[in-house]
Parts: sequence; C-alpha cells; structure tokens
Amino acid sequence: MKYEEYLGKDISINMERGWPSEDQLALAMPMLDVVTSETDLVHEVDYRGYAGTGGIKPLRELFAKILDVTPDEVYIGGTMSTTIMYDLINKAVLFGLNGHKPWKEYDSVSFICPSPGYEKHFKICDAFGIKMIPVDMLDDGPDMDKVEELVRNDETIKGIWCVPLYSNPTGAIYSDTTVRRLAGLKAAADDFTLMWDNAYVIHHLTDKEPKILNILRECEKAGYPDRAYEFASTSKITFPGGGVGLFASSLSNTEWYKKKTLLQLKSGDKINEYRHFLFFKDAAGLKAHMKKLAGIVYPKFETVDEVLRSELDGTGLAKWSLPGGGYFINVELVGVSAKKVWELCKDAGVRITPAGSTFPYGNDPKDAFIRLAPTYLSCEDLRLAMQVFAAAIKYAAGKD
Repeated sequence: MKYEEYLGKDISINMERGWPSEDQLALAMPMLDVVTSETDLVHEVDYRGYAGTGGIKPLRELFAKILDVTPDEVYIGGTMSTTIMYDLINKAVLFGLNGHKPWKEYDSVSFICPSPGYEKHFKICDAFGIKMIPVDMLDDGPDMDKVEELVRNDETIKGIWCVPLYSNPTGAIYSDTTVRRLAGLKAAADDFTLMWDNAYVIHHLTDKEPKILNILRECEKAGYPDRAYEFASTSKITFPGGGVGLFASSLSNTEWYKKKTLLQLKSGDKINEYRHFLFFKDAAGLKAHMKKLAGIVYPKFETVDEVLRSELDGTGLAKWSLPGGGYFINVELVGVSAKKVWELCKDAGVRITPAGSTFPYGNDPKDAFIRLAPTYLSCEDLRLAMQVFAAAIKYAAGKD
C-alpha cells in the first residue's frame, strides 16, 4: 500500500518507548503473592526494619551469580538502575568519586557518548551540564582508536557510557578486545569511569547466549580496580516501577557509595527485594523466567524484520539487523531523512522514537538513524506500524 493511502485510516499506534507489554508484565504477577503477613521476614536482618543498607544478602547472591562477581561487590538500591546512574553522577559532581576531586571544581567536564546510544544516558549528562562527545558505535563497540585518542591528554573527560551487550539501540556486542582496551585506557583523568550499563545481560532472545568479558576483573588486571560501575535492573523483567536496581563495582567503591547514600536511602525496600528472591529462587529461576519473556518478545522482533524485508529489500533505502537480544532494532536510512520519515509516520498515526534521540543533543549528523521499539505492541499492530514505516521511507525517497 502506498503511504498516502494510510493517511485516512485513523491509525493510532505508539511505539516510541521500549516498554514491556501486558503479557510480559503478567508473567511477573505471581510475584505479588509470594510475600504475605505470614511470611518470615527476619533473616540476616529484619527485612521490615532499617538495617540492611545496600540490599538483602540472598538477592545480592543471586545477582552476583548473574554478573559473575562477589555478593559484597553488589549494591541494590531503589527500583531502577537509571536512578542509581543519575545519583552516582550527582555524587561525582558534588563530592567527587571515591577519593577524588569533585567535578564541580572543574571549569568543564566531558563524557564520551558512543552513538547511536541510549538517550537516558545523554539526558543525565545534560542535566548536570556535562559536555557530551559523540564517538561512532561500531559492530564490536565504540571506536576505540578515537576513544583512546580523546582520553589520553584531557583530564576533563571523566567517563564513557557503555551498553556492552545488545547495545541500545544497535544491538552491538562488545568484543573481548574492546572490553580490554576500555579497562586499560591510559586516561589523563585519574577518576575516569566506565558507566557499564549491562541492562541486557540476560535479555537473550535466542538460544545463542553470548558472554562478554567481566569488566570488573578486566579492570583489576589492568591496574584500575575502581574504574567500572556495572549496572543492571529488573525493570524489563518484573515491573518497571516495582523492580530492583543495582550495580556491581569494587569493594572500595561499593563501601564508599553505601556511606555516601546512608542519609538518602537508609533502608531500601527489603520486602520487595525478598519478594523478587522468593519468586526467582536462584539464578536458574531468573534465567527460566527470561526464556518465557523471550517467547513473547522475539516474535515481535521477527515481525519487524519480516515486514522490513518484504517492503524494503532491494530498495537500498535502509539497513538493519535482527539482534539476538536486547530491546530495540536500529535502522539506518540511506539517502533518506530520518526526521522526514519520523514526521511522515506521525502524520499517519504511528509514533516512533523521534529521529536524533539516539545522539547527544538530539543531533544525528547524518540524519539517518531511527530506533524501533517493538516490545509493547501486539504483533498485529506492529505489522501495521512497520508497513506504515516502510511506506513512509519509500515516500520520503520519492519511490512510493
């Protein structure tokens, strides 16, 4: 169908954000029944009380298995990992990271932002006035030649954002070489930090389950044991507003963060943490739950790929790949304006992630990249949305 034929069809589909679908959320509903007034909540501490800052022991042990770290290297706090990321940057600005000078004492502070990347990372930088330096995201991670060149002589470059497995939005998987080069960067800033957002560490969609190198151990080997903070959460596993957010880092960093957060979060929601532990029971139980989620999510990814191949193969107008995990599909347009396609989709009743969102300051220098978020929609709505999307691309290119 041609693009103009969709304009009168009263379509209203929103796929701007990577939200879990109702079917995904339904899988976690039994978790709400595992803690009752009869449940024993007194274990290493009383989960009803104040003690236990940084997360209950059994859940830290569970996530330590997932991240291949020790339980003492895990800090659980709040419901979302982005909350902890924001707070860590806030502490760096106001107080300085573990033993280092506060960033507010510098005339300017910069972060390297592999792009296309995750817009929430960029918004955190923007909130604190941190200058963002885009670096190309390649198939095996950020352009490391450029990263090494940038950090070598500039002490105001304080860190880099990384989504190392099924990178948001490209689906890239960091190679061993890339991970080792990041861990061993010779940076002018002695507090240069890897903001290691391992959001999709167990979000595999197929039986292939690639593993990346353990960033904490690689930083230790390179002589920078306090360099990395590795983040994860259950926001897209259980409930975005009622999950658990966490990070893993060196023992020194974890203890420093605990002390700096005592007034702010004296006691996390230990009952919610225990609810998660009872629901999953162990790492195997969590992985089994992820298999069920993949059964819901992967057919949606396949639907996107199927429609795009049917409509765009052979046109030379777009490039994309079907990732083996994560939450997004990245489309690179060729000779077509991403902003124009976004506008055309909006006019036809299909809301996709705004063009430019995956770049610092919303500025895609090629005006070519669009992130697709398939998870929230039904396959039926998704098929229609992708047909409109493909028609909009061809219309923008004058080939409708």
